[in-house]
Amino acid sequence: MATFPVINMEKLNGEERAATMEMIKDACESWGFFELVNHGLSHELMDTVERMTKEHYKKCMEQRFKEMVNSKGLEAVQNEVNDLDWESTFFLRHLPVSNISEVPDLEEEYRKVMREFAGKLEKLAEELLDLLCENLGLEKGYLKKALSGAKGPNFGTKVSNYPPCPRPELIKGLRPHTDAGGIILLFQDDKVSGLQLLKDGEWVDVPPMRHSIVINIGDQLEVITNGKYKSVMHRVIAQTDGNRMSIASFYNPGSDAVIYPAQALVEKEENKEAYPKFVFEDYMKLYAGLKFQAKEPRFETMKKMESTVKLGPIATI
Repeated sequence: MATFPVINMEKLNGEERAATMEMIKDACESWGFFELVNHGLSHELMDTVERMTKEHYKKCMEQRFKEMVNSKGLEAVQNEVNDLDWESTFFLRHLPVSNISEVPDLEEEYRKVMREFAGKLEKLAEELLDLLCENLGLEKGYLKKALSGAKGPNFGTKVSNYPPCPRPELIKGLRPHTDAGGIILLFQDDKVSGLQLLKDGEWVDVPPMRHSIVINIGDQLEVITNGKYKSVMHRVIAQTDGNRMSIASFYNPGSDAVIYPAQALVEKEENKEAYPKFVFEDYMKLYAGLKFQAKEPRFETMKKMESTVKLGPIATI
């Protein structure tokens, strides 16, 4: 098995740029995932986010999770559980309009830190999208524009904790799925593992690495790249000891964004346009009920609906 791709972004600024761009290209084509180091986010900020996230879980969420486990009798399950995940989560929305000030139980300093963290991740996401454009031969700014609706992109963060689980063989931390959106940036626990992706029919660990950001491709980038880059099934395995922190930020299309394969990439392909055209909000309505199933039937369903979608050109200026 090949080694999980780790990209050192500092090398984009020197003589190793071409080799680093090739590594990103291979990761997008062959893995759908890669891990970034020297990505520009300060270690101090990341350490503060981690500390405050773990403190918030202990103070505000741990007891609620234990009560949920007790109410559902999950400590004593004997058979595989397929209708829930062993996770404690809350969501923050950043774009088009932030809800951070409205989320209950967050201390003011934590809100402030998460706003700063989200701003840095937004810039990193857009930097990565332009690197992908360069590798794909698309005009700079194309992918950002393709994901923008009338009000820009949707950008939000799922803050998760995966507490110790007594029966990890029966309950997944998070069941296998692909991500619906554009590009995903994950700050994960560097001590407690659990994230795995499906590659060549085998589950492969995404290695915990201090101060790294894990990147993965969502369904919408698969469509826009006409399948050149693929979204990949992944899951979280619950652990019997250790509480795993996961902060996943989703840079997704605006709700009204029309998603379709980039014409420049379609023209290069023999199979031409293999993917549908659709409004992102319509895809999300479908995804909501089918998240833990294969993506291909979702694409097929959207293809049947595509005659209703009006297309406009994507201007990158």
